[in-house]
Amino acid sequence: MKLLTLNFLTCARKTCKSAPAAFPLHPKEAELEQVETDLNALFITNMLPRLDWEAMKILTTELGLPALPTETPAPEALLADDGAPSQVLRDLHVLLMETSIASGRLECGSCGHGYAVKEGIANFLLPSHMV
Repeated sequence: MKLLTLNFLTCARKTCKSAPAAFPLHPKEAELEQVETDLNALFITNMLPRLDWEAMKILTTELGLPALPTETPAPEALLADDGAPSQVLRDLHVLLMETSIASGRLECGSCGHGYAVKEGIANFLLPSHMV
């Protein structure tokens, strides 16, 4: 499960849908893996406005990854003067596209329910008593 995906997930319980603490889900006992992919500058540039930057900062801190800048990088900062990818763009690519959670769990900050992640896939099916 790519870290980018975590920016779009919340707890599946109905009672948590309106709770601000249900987002982002907090990774616990997470085993990270890196899978190298080609850099797609246009994709990263288009995704930046859609990201909840504060949630991304929380995730990187909880996972022990290098801290993100305090503000979302401007699109102009992603390419160098010669049109080559900047270091900021390369770092964002590694974080969002190459870093994945291979196993562990994602925990809701509101209800505390944990969603298991196995082989990079999160199980969001709730037991019948929680639906």
